[in-house]
Amino acid sequence: MRAAATTEPGRLWIIGTVVALLVVAFGAVTAWEVSDRAAAADDVVSRSQPLSADAASIYRSLADADTAAASGFLAGAQEPHAVRLRYESDIATASRLLVKAAANTTGASDSGRSIAALNEQLPVYNGLIEQARANNRQGFPVGGAYLRYANERMTQQLLPAAQKLYEAETGRLYEDYDQAETWPYAALAVGVVALGALFWAQRRTYLRTNRVLNHGLLAASAASVVVLLWLVAGHAVAAADLSTSRSSGQESLKVLNDARIDSLKARANENLTLVARGAVQTKSGDDQYDTDYKAEMKDLVAKLGSAGELADDSSGRTPVKDAQDNVAQWQKQHDSARKTDDAGDYESALGQVIGASGSTGQSFDRVDAALEKAIGHEQREFTRAASDGKGALTGLPLGAAVLAVLGAAAAGVGISRRLAEYR
Repeated sequence: MRAAATTEPGRLWIIGTVVALLVVAFGAVTAWEVSDRAAAADDVVSRSQPLSADAASIYRSLADADTAAASGFLAGAQEPHAVRLRYESDIATASRLLVKAAANTTGASDSGRSIAALNEQLPVYNGLIEQARANNRQGFPVGGAYLRYANERMTQQLLPAAQKLYEAETGRLYEDYDQAETWPYAALAVGVVALGALFWAQRRTYLRTNRVLNHGLLAASAASVVVLLWLVAGHAVAAADLSTSRSSGQESLKVLNDARIDSLKARANENLTLVARGAVQTKSGDDQYDTDYKAEMKDLVAKLGSAGELADDSSGRTPVKDAQDNVAQWQKQHDSARKTDDAGDYESALGQVIGASGSTGQSFDRVDAALEKAIGHEQREFTRAASDGKGALTGLPLGAAVLAVLGAAAAGVGISRRLAEYR
């Protein structure tokens, strides 16, 4: 190398080799980093977010099953067929999604441990509900105790495990987001160095030969500029779309799912207030279930306010506004039912809670339907934006590799033309 550097042909050979290697390195690093970002973006769309949504559905199904069980118990010995089907559908949905989640995680992870706890406790809960039903059909008061015990197991073991699963899967989603949105600094740095080396080589050629252009080096520079601009533009568009899917889609979905869960828990506690008839109290002597209902309704109102602020179009805001209006109606009806029950008219209060007309149950169903509509809209918004972000990186790894090889070859040809002048 030292001997070659003492002659102009040797120096040209060294320059051509270094420039070609830098162009190839630029293409290789770009392909590697962009492939990593593209894989993370694909995980956001096809793995992480669906698993987070499934975890939210597991929580919702369990909470809804608990609500349906309490509603069926209040209806008396002859449980309505629709309520029974709703309970069984919720349990089947939770079981199916647990199997799906288990297939996509390891047993040693936080998600795996949560899934194991849910699989262990769900049959126990189901058995307690069946015991409550059997005793309720025969008119035995102990059925209410079984139902309260089942609710306690649900709220203290099943739902916390489902919450941990949801948080773990959502955490994985945000990790994939962060990885997909991180700028490919190494590729950008190598690209700038490669372009600097190409500019220096062409300037050196011009100063020594008075030839303004070297076609080979110019072609290599053009290929490198295309790759660099493609890299910057493609990643900027991908990051912007992914950021939109996070802020306008995933964040809204999280708030709406939390709101829906609060509404389900509030409805279950509302039903259990009538089931327990004051048997479970707080330290201050208030009804425990009614106290929990009020706390969950307060959280529900706050989350619906946040969901309304996050919604960025009328299709998202309208169902949230419907939910808010029905929550207000639900609270009024609940207050009326509690006054009736406190006055000693249990049967009238029961009709106000589970009746076919003007009951809190109808308001709850309207809230749930509005939230389901809002969640569906935000899910579509997420999928559209995240898919656009993923698509912005399509073809860039392969294109960068091909252009880098062509650029390196062009640089070699350009230098070889100069070397030929010395033969």
